[in-house]
Amino acid sequence: MFPMKGINPKQMERMMRQMGVKVEEVEGVEKVVMYRAAGDIVITKPQVTKMKIMGKTTFQVVGEESPLEKSKSEGAQPRGSVEVSEDDVELVATQAKTSKEKAREALIAAKGDIAEAILSLSK
Repeated sequence: MFPMKGINPKQMERMMRQMGVKVEEVEGVEKVVMYRAAGDIVITKPQVTKMKIMGKTTFQVVGEESPLEKSKSEGAQPRGSVEVSEDDVELVATQAKTSKEKAREALIAAKGDIAEAILSLSK
């Protein structure tokens, strides 16, 4: 659990339990990805520990940092973007009496919510 010299892991676990800290290993994790505006961080071969302290959950991740694989991210839809169908665009354009381009922009801004897109164009 915690590689500390001179401390028995079972004693450490017992002490933490007495302090109300619950620690458990998260099994089966293959990769951890942290999405950031400055670039994503990918941790491969991670060891993940979950700790509950005073009602809060904290995850500790230890592993090898590596760049995101291009083959999986190429051609993928950018994070935060919304895929809208042509039917939705036509519906919003008709209901709001506007162009399809404005309807598409409104749908993207509304994260695909048709009603919100129509309302935003009707203001």
